Amino acid sequence: MEKRAQFLLALSAAAAAAFVAVVFVLRWVLHFREGLAWDGGPAEFNWHPVLIVIGFVVLQGIAIIVYRLPWTWQCSKLLMKFIHAGLNLLAFILAVISMVAVFDFHNFAKIPNMYSLHSWLGLAVVVLYGLQLVLGVGMYLIPVAPVSWKAAFMPLHVYSGLSLFITVIAVALMGITEKLIFGLSNPKYKDSPPEALFVNVLGVLLVVFGGLILWIATRTSWKRPSDQVLHALHTSAGGEDNTKVGPALSQLSEGNDAESSSDVRRRGNKLGDEAE
Repeated sequence: MEKRAQFLLALSAAAAAAFVAVVFVLRWVLHFREGLAWDGGPAEFNWHPVLIVIGFVVLQGIAIIVYRLPWTWQCSKLLMKFIHAGLNLLAFILAVISMVAVFDFHNFAKIPNMYSLHSWLGLAVVVLYGLQLVLGVGMYLIPVAPVSWKAAFMPLHVYSGLSLFITVIAVALMGITEKLIFGLSNPKYKDSPPEALFVNVLGVLLVVFGGLILWIATRTSWKRPSDQVLHALHTSAGGEDNTKVGPALSQLSEGNDAESSSDVRRRGNKLGDEAE
């Protein structure tokens, strides 16, 4: 129960940080900037930070930890794969729309494209994210890849996903700073006007959210158990209330797929006895 409480505390803190970050980015563009529109002007550019925060940061973060939610463990692994892929696809679509908004604004205002480090890394991470999405769907949702390929690709898939998430937050922070430096003239960014302080807090919220997501995603005791273990637990529980097994489930690792059937049965019987 202690591990479950720790998980819920981390999850609640991440959800709160995400919610406040979305509120802050909307408040920024609607109150301090020109609002939202699709007319080639500054209001169209404002879609860029809004969609990046909502899609590329928050939705991607949710997609990363969706397997860790204990109340989803009764769902099939295939369904969770579709949810994971769907969230990532939606995040990718929002990121692409945000990029279109930037290029439209730059072209309309006769501002050069792709001249800053923020733009270089931003475009690179969108392309790599799309590649990660295609490879993930091809490897784990389309039933053609051999099991050995899936097992070999999984560490790279996990590492790439976390690396892209970290990079997205870093690039977002670069973009926030760049926008404040270029957008604030009287007073300037260095004079710490209210907008600068407000948006700096937004950056801190993104870092906090990212750190919490990484913490949740890297705790092995919070991983979704393998389908074999879940099946053994439900079978050995003999119809007992699943909430009794829940605390024990939270201590199992998703990496148990490679366990032998005898190990699965032994662990299932042990947890079943504890649940009674």
